[in-house]
Amino acid sequence: MTIHAQPTLPEGGKARRVYLSLRDEISNGALETGARLPGEHKLAESFAVSRITIRRALQALAADGWIETRAGAGSVVLARPQDDQRIAADITTLIPHLLEMHRTTTARLLSFSYGRASDGVAEALGLPQGGKVQTAVRVRYCGDEPFSHLTTHVPEDIALTYDEADLATQPLFRLLERSGVNVASAHQTVTAALAVPDVAEALGIVVGSPLLFVQRIVRDASGRGVEHLSALYRPDLFRLEMNLSRVGNGDGRHWEPVIGASDR
Repeated sequence: MTIHAQPTLPEGGKARRVYLSLRDEISNGALETGARLPGEHKLAESFAVSRITIRRALQALAADGWIETRAGAGSVVLARPQDDQRIAADITTLIPHLLEMHRTTTARLLSFSYGRASDGVAEALGLPQGGKVQTAVRVRYCGDEPFSHLTTHVPEDIALTYDEADLATQPLFRLLERSGVNVASAHQTVTAALAVPDVAEALGIVVGSPLLFVQRIVRDASGRGVEHLSALYRPDLFRLEMNLSRVGNGDGRHWEPVIGASDR
């Protein structure tokens, strides 16, 4: 079952909250395919809203292909993308996975421009105040489904070695290497974010939907910042994994990442 590219936003903040909550339960597997949702009255009590609000949320879920209303059975959860159809990456070996992702997915370039770096980007890259960067926004697809929204900032002198056509067809890491950059290290953070309107439209989701937010600062061998990446991923189509081993002795026994391990 393919979720519609253009989501239906139910009217009213309460209906939207119910919609997002139920949709996330379906997406995360808490509500499995074929499961029947509680009736409108019970859902209204659970969310402390009116039945009209519940009805709006259910209508939006049905319109987006998450549930189906069946005579005598109420609202039933429809099939969602299976785990083996999702993009998965081991967080301890994320860069190789992202390069492999380029070969198995497609990207669409939304914008390409030069301009003054924001204070936050300038500080992260070690640029002087007012320093210029090349900014690109791309959406990456798995089949017909958009699953990531990527915004990159690269110092102007490096970015001048490639053009818009290059970035539309090649991964940025390859372009940096082609320009003579010796990528040596990166600092990465992973947290959560909510979809703002332009991101929601690009990813085919509802405004306010939860997203996985990855920010990475890439540096060359001299320590210079060469790339600032902000990546937003749909959690129903992308996940980060990590293998752990129990190590140590006594009170010092703890979990530790297994670098380079993969169960696939």
